[in-house]
Amino acid sequence: MLLKTSLRSFFAHKGRMLLSLIAVVLSVAFVSGTLVFSNTATSTFDKLFASTASDLSVRPAKPEFGDDPRAKTLTVPADSVRKVAAIPGVKTAIGQVSVQSATLADPATNKRVGPTSGAPTIVGNWADTPRNAVEITSGHAPQGADQVVVDADTAKKAKLALGSRLRVITADKHDFTIVGIATFKTTNPGAALAFLDTATAQNVLLGQSAYTSVEVFGDGARSDEQLKSATLAGLGAGVQAKTAAEQKEESADSVGSFLDFMKYAMLGFAGISLLVGGFLIINTFSMLVAQRTREIGLLRAVGGSRKQVNRSVLVEALLLGTAGSTLGIGAGLGLAVGLIQLMNAVGMHLNAGDLKIGADVFIAGYAVGIVITVLAAWIPARRASRIAPIAALRDHGTPAEARSNTVRAVIGLVLTAGGGGLLVLAAKAEKLATGGQYIGLGVLLTLIGFVVLGPLLATTVVRVLGALLPAVFGPSGKLAQRNAMRNPRRTGATAAALMIGLALVIGASVFTSSMIKSTNEQLDRSVGADYIVSAGRNGVSPEIVDAVRKTAGMDHVTEQKLLPARFTAPDGKTSEEGVSAVSAQFTDDFRLPVKEGSADSLKQGALAVGEDFAKDRGLKVGDSITVDYGQGRVQSLPVGVIMTKGNSFFDGNVFASFEAVAKAVPAADQPVDAVLFGKAAAGVDVARTLSALEDSLKEYPQATVRDQAGYKDLVQEQINTLLYMIYGLLGLAIVVAVLGVVNTLALSVVERTREIGLLRAIGLSRRQLRRMIRLESVVIALFGALLGTGLGLAWGVTGQRVLRTQGLESLSVPVATILFTLVASVAIGLLAALIPAFRAGRMNVLAAIATD
Repeated sequence: MLLKTSLRSFFAHKGRMLLSLIAVVLSVAFVSGTLVFSNTATSTFDKLFASTASDLSVRPAKPEFGDDPRAKTLTVPADSVRKVAAIPGVKTAIGQVSVQSATLADPATNKRVGPTSGAPTIVGNWADTPRNAVEITSGHAPQGADQVVVDADTAKKAKLALGSRLRVITADKHDFTIVGIATFKTTNPGAALAFLDTATAQNVLLGQSAYTSVEVFGDGARSDEQLKSATLAGLGAGVQAKTAAEQKEESADSVGSFLDFMKYAMLGFAGISLLVGGFLIINTFSMLVAQRTREIGLLRAVGGSRKQVNRSVLVEALLLGTAGSTLGIGAGLGLAVGLIQLMNAVGMHLNAGDLKIGADVFIAGYAVGIVITVLAAWIPARRASRIAPIAALRDHGTPAEARSNTVRAVIGLVLTAGGGGLLVLAAKAEKLATGGQYIGLGVLLTLIGFVVLGPLLATTVVRVLGALLPAVFGPSGKLAQRNAMRNPRRTGATAAALMIGLALVIGASVFTSSMIKSTNEQLDRSVGADYIVSAGRNGVSPEIVDAVRKTAGMDHVTEQKLLPARFTAPDGKTSEEGVSAVSAQFTDDFRLPVKEGSADSLKQGALAVGEDFAKDRGLKVGDSITVDYGQGRVQSLPVGVIMTKGNSFFDGNVFASFEAVAKAVPAADQPVDAVLFGKAAAGVDVARTLSALEDSLKEYPQATVRDQAGYKDLVQEQINTLLYMIYGLLGLAIVVAVLGVVNTLALSVVERTREIGLLRAIGLSRRQLRRMIRLESVVIALFGALLGTGLGLAWGVTGQRVLRTQGLESLSVPVATILFTLVASVAIGLLAALIPAFRAGRMNVLAAIATD
């Protein structure tokens, strides 16, 4: 009987539940789509690593510490192949050359070919192995000193074909003819590949007859671990070996962090959508219960218990959650395909036809959709079960609130005050970890506090927001104001959904705006150089340095190299970090934030260290610290200057002069420059010299040069890219909130059918009626926007204060974004009211008056 009643009620109100269904679908789609995408990507890469890994990979021994890609390529001797092949149990041993320090370019235009960031460009020798990642599908393998094979994806993007010319840039430039196109057997992780014959690869890429690894394939007589032990014993020191399982784990770790970031970021936004959707569901069931007050009274009068009424509403919620979860899982598959296509667009090729839909997708999808829906419906269900039968039969409509708002006010104020206090403590915290803990809990408490206080704030704030409505719009405005204030709980819950999305948008905007402002101010304050030259992961080669030096209008250049090192403080504490070796003009081009000591001491062979570095090791100016660069190259250097923390250009760096470092590490053994800074000569036009620098570097497509304004633009572009992604994802939460406003107005129109009929009967025109509903929607949206703006500003400002010692030293409030948000809220209100206002205007007056 209970199930039959619930089913009848559910299908009788299916139109009213449609928008709540959409909210559940969107939330579940986020969760299930993220899991399907993550499972598919992980499975794809597992297949790639498992199908291409050799039984054993023999490589040069890892450096004592550090692994800078700008350092010289480590190799194993050429005769290692012969030695490994002779080990019992080895079927095949193949020498391989593979480097990521080369750059590909089109000789006709000298424009770079392949990815400029993220995935690497790998150039090596073509070697037929039993488990090649690629196969030549067009042309043939390289067979001479002027032949090259490229992967199909790179060829397609760069519009290269058989017979096209391709330039490989190392220390020199080498032009080749494309004689083969290779296609990945499983998936392309986004890298650009080029293959030369073995002798050419050794000559061009290594400058010697050697290999970067020896790939070993066993005959099955020995396990991989046994092959590893025998190989290490046969080759002695200077090499390391990785079994197939170890190679797979190593490769999985390299992409796992990226996939995990995407997975948890998407699940985080799914949580936001669920939270926002919860308010929509609460509103839906609250209004449905209110409209069924007499029906519930009749059920109670004929013997229905409170428990049965409660169950009836919860069964309806269960039906809604089940339907929404089922549709959401289906929509999640579409979302997963969309994410895969997005990854394919940026170069990571996944197969959308091989989706991995595990049991976890269905378990998580149904658990999330059903649990959230039932929990959201529990509050109105409990309220419904408490309606007395006689009161329900006598009073049709929203039941009067029996409980005082005092308890709500006390709880809301305590939560908000507690959260606000934690935000203040976070802003004043000296330690990042402490501030992070405080701000996390503070955000949560202030959010819950505002949600609890929402209905109480609604009456006051809506009265203020709607104060001008009667004067400007007459009766429509007055009715709109009163309707928005009529049910504060409903208005508060509707506005809360919008508040959450907008609070996150404003908070993110304050944070990123402060980041841009802080970086720009640090650049203006700290960097005196006019130009910044970089060449990505491969570093700035000596040829590029020479080209910059010879450019007309240049006064000097400042070089910076990064050398892995181990520090040993006077107290014996050690740490593996690195030294930034800089040329003599460094202190002329950079204004060090000196806390103690003198910046000039850097030129005299002393170290410049950060405030935290010195504090953690108990260092003061004049103390000596031991610097170990590996291979027995050790020196002791004094601390000459301690730099104030909070400047991103210096934090985390230990600076030493070229001259000081060269006493331990000969210049020939040092890596190429990580970055280059240039200073224009006095009286020279900086912009004209920038153009001259760009001309000088046309022959080096791997290099980019920017002036200070260009560097600021680059930083802003990078930050904005992240911000726009956040906006896009939060936009879905705002869409759910808009659905909530639509749902509230639609159900409100149904609830007020007789009232609307009476208003029309006494002279309110259709136009005035539609205007009344639109104005009510705008007031609710503005109410939510104001709460969201207040919360977002509090969160954003606190976030900036917490990170003030980490480089985010300047606060910037994006006024334009806030104004746009308020204007957009008006638009949201108008948009959300279109359908409810249209339906209200089409009501038959007599039928509406006769409605029971």
